[in-house]
Amino acid sequence: MLAQLGAQLGGIAFLVAPVFGLIGLGYVASRGGLLREKAAEGLSEYVFGLAVPVLIFKTLAEAQLPAEGQPWGYWIAYFTGAFTVFALGMLAARKLFHRDHTEAVIQGFTSGQANTVFVGVPLILTAFGPEGAVPLFLLIAIHLPVMMVVATVLTEGAASGLSLAGLKKLGRQLAYNPILLGIYAGGIAKVIGYAPDGLLKQTIDMLAASASPCALVSLGLALHRYPIRGDIAPAAVMTTLKLVVHPALVFGLVQVLPMPKVWADVAVVFAAMPSGINAYLLAQRYRVGVTASASAVSLSTALSLFTVSVWFLILGVG
Repeated sequence: MLAQLGAQLGGIAFLVAPVFGLIGLGYVASRGGLLREKAAEGLSEYVFGLAVPVLIFKTLAEAQLPAEGQPWGYWIAYFTGAFTVFALGMLAARKLFHRDHTEAVIQGFTSGQANTVFVGVPLILTAFGPEGAVPLFLLIAIHLPVMMVVATVLTEGAASGLSLAGLKKLGRQLAYNPILLGIYAGGIAKVIGYAPDGLLKQTIDMLAASASPCALVSLGLALHRYPIRGDIAPAAVMTTLKLVVHPALVFGLVQVLPMPKVWADVAVVFAAMPSGINAYLLAQRYRVGVTASASAVSLSTALSLFTVSVWFLILGVG
């Protein structure tokens, strides 16, 4: 038994250490001045605008979709957990920390919105390989739009009615979001049976291979820009909701809702991802809760090294 546990822990370390090692490398490079802020911005734009969309296109175009169709339990399990912690984050902000409605929405969003691109993609693909790619990218396809729309509706509809102009702007941003464009292109390619070959395939393969390491280094650079700098109590609550409560709820639901085992595991690990930088950007947009959201992003990312390892142990991954 001990030997089996030791072997599993060794396997988990083999999965997790390179991922968080590259995040740490990016952080150290930024803190030491080896890479400046311009490099951080440029690398982030490359990852988000080109490398990850190409990886998504390649994966979906070549993927084997489940013959039985969409396992709806997968969506129900994940989003039930996401919106539960969203609501709990808002409740904690209002009742425990006495924040106004807008900041409560920001804290709820931070509690429920996962870092899917910079941590989720590298970690889940490393852990589950091609078998986990389809559930991962299908969830990414609707995760950000759903969470952003809900946060925007709750924020802009609070005072004097929902802003149609605000929703139109959000719609345009989502329509031209590079990640979603990669998903649309990959889905269309799969439907029509198109698979790149020859020189185009070699180019796509090279770009796709760069996505994960560049995303992780980019996140490390970003963490130096968004340090843990105050509002620690709200940040700790949001971190707990994101890293512990969210995956625990999803884990409980995937035990009773029908779906393939790998889809269930991907849902739990996806839920266990740290808070995404989009939470900080949303706080910046509304000029509230900036310190708390930045601290939660950095704190949850640092602690996720340990919490994700625990979830891998519970799931039997490694």
